[in-house]
Amino acid sequence: MDTEWMAKGKCRDLPPETFFPSDGVGVDVARKICVDCIAKEPCLEYALGNHIDHGVWGGTSERERRRIARARRRIAIEVRS
Repeated sequence: MDTEWMAKGKCRDLPPETFFPSDGVGVDVARKICVDCIAKEPCLEYALGNHIDHGVWGGTSERERRRIARARRRIAIEVRS
């Protein structure tokens, strides 16, 4: 999987713990950084493709990524049917 986007992300110069918060306030802080990042989409796809369970990736929380993954699985099943 291509990771060139990592060098372009707004997160590249920030401490990693910013994106691995322990509370909802921290998630909101990370999301605000991601909101207009040019690497937002590839970052999200990287997290989804690698089943990353922790942290904020592509502006999404762990719970949001689980929902996205479930929705994509449902769609894939419907398409095959």
